[in-house]
Amino acid sequence: MKRAGIRDVAQRAGVSISTVSNALNRPGLVSEQLAERVRTAAADLGYVPLQAARQLRVGRSGLLGMTVINIANPFFAELVSGAEEAATAGGYRVLVGNSDDDVAKEAGHLELFERVQVEGVLVSPFGDATAPIERLRARGIPVVLVDAVDDAGALPSVSFDDVAGGRLAADHLLQIGRRRIAFLGAREEVRQVRERLQGARLAVAAYPDARLDVVWSTRTTPELGRNLGAEIAAAPPASRPDGIVTTNDHLACGVVYGLVSNGVRVPEDIAVIGYDDIEFASVAAVPLTSVRQPARAMGRHAGELLLHQLDGGSTEPLGSVMFEPELIVRASSVVGA
Repeated sequence: MKRAGIRDVAQRAGVSISTVSNALNRPGLVSEQLAERVRTAAADLGYVPLQAARQLRVGRSGLLGMTVINIANPFFAELVSGAEEAATAGGYRVLVGNSDDDVAKEAGHLELFERVQVEGVLVSPFGDATAPIERLRARGIPVVLVDAVDDAGALPSVSFDDVAGGRLAADHLLQIGRRRIAFLGAREEVRQVRERLQGARLAVAAYPDARLDVVWSTRTTPELGRNLGAEIAAAPPASRPDGIVTTNDHLACGVVYGLVSNGVRVPEDIAVIGYDDIEFASVAAVPLTSVRQPARAMGRHAGELLLHQLDGGSTEPLGSVMFEPELIVRASSVVGA
């Protein structure tokens, strides 16, 4: 069925196209009786004004763009929720692009944001997004980095101290007597992952009798975690780790399932620590010890930074904020916790 246009509404109402435009967008310029006639004709035809046309008329889209690494991870869903809270309070809506661990998808989302003329962009980068970000900024579109920092110091950012987070996780295992630590993760090219590993290595280096082995997965899904857990369980007990640090709770929950379903006790035989402290972590079959990231607060603060720029305010002193980690200890690392 052909989409009804403004000309169709004008014909149905028996008025000019300009009268339809005024009645729908500037009703004060026409009588209430005429405006009602136009609204009735538009409703009868199912007419919906094109957003692009409306955008040209008012000179703004009312949209913010946001990219996240993987929306399937509840951490990023919470990040988006926080950003939406700030955006809604400021009269904006958020257009979300899920990069899904794919550099090309990330670039495509940022290009789309440029085409639809969003007013500002929040970027939680997976790859090197420097070029598309610079194109956005060249068009006068402000950008705030989320869960990342700008080494050049040109962009405001909201980030998390992942070196401290990785160190906190590994140090907890070491303090409870674990010495064969495994770091399980994916995507070493992702800055957050590298920094968590760096922190874990710093903690282990303080214990001469401890070692750290790194096991890379293709992605950090519960299914792959389950497979990793099963592989670890199949190894001779003496060659297994006695403590595991993972790069997110999704992976950790799968690892715990893979271990327990194959006869390995958690935490008695192997203690497991997740990262992010998603809502499910506290209600898992074995409640998960995790490094808490305040995702919603981070997203909300990033949104507020962006709105501050859109309002014409300086990004100083609001420019960049780094949140600190907190370890939430549960039964996956301490019996009875």
